[in-house]
Amino acid sequence: MSSFFFAMNRLRALFTSSQKKKLEAGLLQTKQSFFAKLGTALVGKSKVDDDLLDELEEVLIRSDVGVATTLKIIEALEKRVAKDKFLGTDALGQIMQEEITHILAYSNPEQPQDFSAALPHKPQVVMVVGVNGVGKTTTIGKLAHHFHQAGKKVVLGAADTFRAGAIDQLQIWADRVGVPLVKQAMGSDPASVAFDTLQSAVAQQADIVFIDTAGRLHNKVNLMNELSKVKRVMEKVVPEAPHEVLLVLDGSTGQNAFEQAKQFTAATAVNALAITKLDGTAKGGVVMGISDQFQIPVKYIGVGEGMEDLQLFDSTTFIETLFNQTA
Repeated sequence: MSSFFFAMNRLRALFTSSQKKKLEAGLLQTKQSFFAKLGTALVGKSKVDDDLLDELEEVLIRSDVGVATTLKIIEALEKRVAKDKFLGTDALGQIMQEEITHILAYSNPEQPQDFSAALPHKPQVVMVVGVNGVGKTTTIGKLAHHFHQAGKKVVLGAADTFRAGAIDQLQIWADRVGVPLVKQAMGSDPASVAFDTLQSAVAQQADIVFIDTAGRLHNKVNLMNELSKVKRVMEKVVPEAPHEVLLVLDGSTGQNAFEQAKQFTAATAVNALAITKLDGTAKGGVVMGISDQFQIPVKYIGVGEGMEDLQLFDSTTFIETLFNQTA
C-alpha cells in the first residue's frame, strides 16, 4: 500500500462511527442520484471506451462537479484506459474514487481532525463571509459550539449590522452555546464592531474569534471596500488579522455556489470554505468542484440541522463515503 493511502487510512480511523453515519445520511441523495446516472451510462457496456467516457463526462457535469474538475477526472481516466488497454466497467467506480481522491488531495491538505487541536494564533481570528441565506450565522453558532465544547475560549462579533435580525440571531446562538457576543446597534459601522470584538477577545485571552459580516453581493466594489475596511481595522488590534477568511456556501444551490465563490474570492482573500446543507440535496458534487476549481480547502461541511452536524472535512473520507454503495 502506498504511503499516501496509508496516511489517508490513518485519518479515516479518527472519524467516529457517529460522524460517519451522519456523513452517510447527509450524502445519501447525492449518492443515489450519481449512481443512478452512472448506472444508466453503463447499461450494455463491458469496458471503458471513448463513448462511455463521453457519457461519464455528462454524468459528472450534471452532478454539479463542474466542467473544469470533470475534465480533470476524465483526463485521468483516459490515461488509465490507455495504460491498462482493457478496463472493465466493473472497476470504474474504484478507479474514479482513486482519481478524485488524488485530485482533491492537492486542494485539501491535511487538516486538524478535531476541534481540540492547537490553534496557530491566540486569538485565532476568523472573518466569516457569504450571502444571506446560506447558513452563515448558523455555521458560526455551530463552530462556536464545537470549539467551546473542545475547551476553547470563544468570542463572537456581530458585524453584520445591515440585515434585520442578524444580530438577534447571533445573540440566540451565543446564549445557546454559552459564549460572549460583542455587538452594536443595527446600522452601526461593521469595522467598529470588529474592532471592539478583537479588543474584547484580547482582554479575555480568547482562543478563537468569529466575526460575522454582511452578506450582500449586489455591488462587488462596495463589498470589497467594506471587507477591506474591516480587515484594516482588525489589524490594528491583532496583527495579520483575520488569520482566516471563511466563505460559507449553500451546497444545495449547485452551480450558483460556484458563482458565489467566484464573486467572494474576487472581493477578498478567502482561504477556507464551509459548505452547508448537503443533507437536503443531490448536489454534493459541488464540494469536489469548488474545492478543486478555486484551490481553497474545504474546512467544514454541514450534513444536518443539529449542533453536531457540522463536521471537519476530510476529502478521502468524503469520497469514500460517496462511493461506498454498501452504506
